[in-house]
Amino acid sequence: MTYRTLNLEVSDGIATITLDRPAHRNAFTKEMGTELSHAYRTCDADPEVRVIILTGTPPAFCAGADLTPGDATFTTPATDFSAAGVNPPAWRLRKPVLAAVNGHAIGIGLTLALQCDLRIMSTDAKYAIPQVRRGILPDAYSHWTLPRLIGISRAAQLLLTGGTFTGHQAEQWGLATQSLPADQVLEAARTLARDIATNTAPLSIAAAKQLLWSTFERDATATGTAETALHHTLMSHPDAKEGVRAYLDRRTPTWTGDLEALRNEDL
Repeated sequence: MTYRTLNLEVSDGIATITLDRPAHRNAFTKEMGTELSHAYRTCDADPEVRVIILTGTPPAFCAGADLTPGDATFTTPATDFSAAGVNPPAWRLRKPVLAAVNGHAIGIGLTLALQCDLRIMSTDAKYAIPQVRRGILPDAYSHWTLPRLIGISRAAQLLLTGGTFTGHQAEQWGLATQSLPADQVLEAARTLARDIATNTAPLSIAAAKQLLWSTFERDATATGTAETALHHTLMSHPDAKEGVRAYLDRRTPTWTGDLEALRNEDL
């Protein structure tokens, strides 16, 4: 697929998806949602990709919905409209997705980042989920992701007021794993991605990620049962020996895991 609203680059096991409409501060459109969905699926299916980074062409990460249609922006949805923004959301992918939020992220620009596993955010950029100030509703599963990330009280503050906050506040609240100057955000994400791509087993990461995101849909007993089933799957794979051998030999592990080895019933 030839992308018009984003760029996709793969190098050394890391896929970097860059939202790329700089003249519009990477504002989100239906086309961008379709292309991002395709890019996610492509990266998830590519055995060479170990980690995915989502970022934006400076000076913004994503300024939110494209308001070019003016007051018709939210009143003329397509027949196939979905508030999800993308399909699948980032947490459904089997590989870690890091959001390198290197500039302002407003509305769906921020709620897309909430779908990612980890977020490194620009300290001085502005962030908000202002949809209630536009006569519409927060999107992209934000009513599900945000209270799980920062608690229902803080989530209510952001979702029900539409107020603006900074990367420093996001880090204090636990929304960002780290906040940095804008020009350092992407490289910090790449450093973290390289560590994950090199030192973690792909099967283990896929299992842990899927189990982590499902914990709010299971009780403790069901989670424990899933953990045991996944252990049986991973223990039967050569990576379980390779990880220990590499640690004892003080060398970089060589992983051979194929994500198709994970059975859907285990997840």
